[in-house]
Amino acid sequence: MPAATDVSVPDLGDFAEVPVIEIHVTVGDVVSAEDPLITLESDKAAMDIPSPAAGTVSELRVAVGDLVSKGSPILLLDTDGALTQPSAPIDQQEPPAQEAAGQVAAVQEAARRSAEAVPPPATQTSAPVTAVEAGPPADFAGVHAGPGVRRLARELDVDLTAVSGSGPKGRITKEDLLARVRGPAAAPTAAQGAGIPEIPAQDFSKFGPVEIQPLSRIQRLSGPQLHRSWLNIPHVTHNDEADITDLDVYRRELDAAAKAEGYRVTLLAFLMKASVSALQEFPKFNSSLTSAKDALIYKSYYHIGVAVDTPDGLVVPVIRDVDRKGIRKISQELGAVSAKARDGKLGLTDLQGGCFTISSLGGIGGTGFTPIVNAPEVAILGVVRSKTAPVWDGTAFVPRLMLPVSLSYDHRVIDGALAARFARHLCHLLEDIRRLVV
Repeated sequence: MPAATDVSVPDLGDFAEVPVIEIHVTVGDVVSAEDPLITLESDKAAMDIPSPAAGTVSELRVAVGDLVSKGSPILLLDTDGALTQPSAPIDQQEPPAQEAAGQVAAVQEAARRSAEAVPPPATQTSAPVTAVEAGPPADFAGVHAGPGVRRLARELDVDLTAVSGSGPKGRITKEDLLARVRGPAAAPTAAQGAGIPEIPAQDFSKFGPVEIQPLSRIQRLSGPQLHRSWLNIPHVTHNDEADITDLDVYRRELDAAAKAEGYRVTLLAFLMKASVSALQEFPKFNSSLTSAKDALIYKSYYHIGVAVDTPDGLVVPVIRDVDRKGIRKISQELGAVSAKARDGKLGLTDLQGGCFTISSLGGIGGTGFTPIVNAPEVAILGVVRSKTAPVWDGTAFVPRLMLPVSLSYDHRVIDGALAARFARHLCHLLEDIRRLVV
């Protein structure tokens, strides 16, 4: 008899009840160790759950739309005599009728509950997209989608020619199809949106040609998080500037040596070290409010989040224990995590546990901006491109390289005087790099 292995969801960190957005295998598929089985989507990132071993899928125990946590069953895997036949590519596989029916039922039930829970706003001017559309073509000729998506579209009775694809070269993914079935998100009620009215919908096509392009996955995930932070946190931004003339000379020396070893030394590594020193000097910046908003949780670790620009939008991977690492080590980790971010390979653990975030636009430009606090953190540092400016040294104006910094903070936790002291301490460190090693 074949050896059966129960495959379940591994430890997801602080996440629980994470929705399943995609299933990559069907019953009978042969998989290798580390092949993706399902994809989960939290409010911060999407993550593939890999197979722990090679084998044949004998039973699926999860469907698209299910909410799973650590230990939730995924599938049953026969590991005896694995890999005796090749597995077809994922986009050429079609789910069996039972799985497809389960997906159909789950999606239609979700759409029904959504419609019952939140009625459409009275100000809506255009007809909503219905979950079921009549008469789709049998083969969807000319549509850029895989057989699995085509089959699910037929089961859901949705016309794929009316679905916009967000995959490579406009390919329609299962996620695009399910989003079409669910229809546009209904406006929140007064209780849900704290009484903030929604912007009325408009039919822009009345005024001229339009094109609809779906938001990227990162934008769909980060948007609600930014919205929550902006609505819940009373933001204040304090601006300062640091003279980094001497630091930049030293940085260039380190960078020249680092190039030969395949990595770069940027100003960001120094900003991270200076931020840790400032967090240690002003520990309130390294805290978070309790859920009851009546106490502060002070952290004794120093994990710094770094906003990374990717083709699909900004993500914030976290570099851990920055207080225990030097400029060289931090620079190497920054290079590695930035590459993972651009390749879309960041996992949930790469995005968790940050104490303080740095958003750098130095490679682009600007004179200042107001970064949004990355809740549940209480502050975030924004920096823009440094510029040479005349600075009075007591006897004459001399050219110095000045770096503008913008510190946004939660005014419930931090007042203006404390923010000014934090920013000045950080700038003071950057102005004489020797202070970072004492």
